Amino acid sequence: MQFAKWIITLVAVWNFGGLLADAIIPVTAQQHLRNSRWPPHAKFHNCQTMVMGVLLGPITLWIVFGMGPWTVSHLLLAAAISGTYFLAMLFAPLFPGTAWHDPEFASLDPMLLGMSAQMLVGLVVCALLITACVLGYTLG
Repeated sequence: MQFAKWIITLVAVWNFGGLLADAIIPVTAQQHLRNSRWPPHAKFHNCQTMVMGVLLGPITLWIVFGMGPWTVSHLLLAAAISGTYFLAMLFAPLFPGTAWHDPEFASLDPMLLGMSAQMLVGLVVCALLITACVLGYTLG
């Protein structure tokens, strides 16, 4: 169960990655918050998503470390909350007119294993959380 706890902790911290990538790291922030071609409402939704990640991380950490004895219910709740940000990222391209990156930034989004780096990150995080849940449930 401890291994599952640390996997979820890693994902909870990873929830801050959107803020770093979209607002702070210059090479990636130019694609999002600092993109002068983006209309204000698009930036609004980008900021909404960054704040969601920043809020979900600490909530998850509170469940993992602050709610008393670690149970399977805590495990499943923490996994669901920490994975929400990444599930939203994976489902976003299903909506019309969306893409993993704007065309002018295609060279900054390397294809890894035949998919966008963002898609790969989302899939890896979800796989980690599923692994944590299975391990925590079966070994817990």
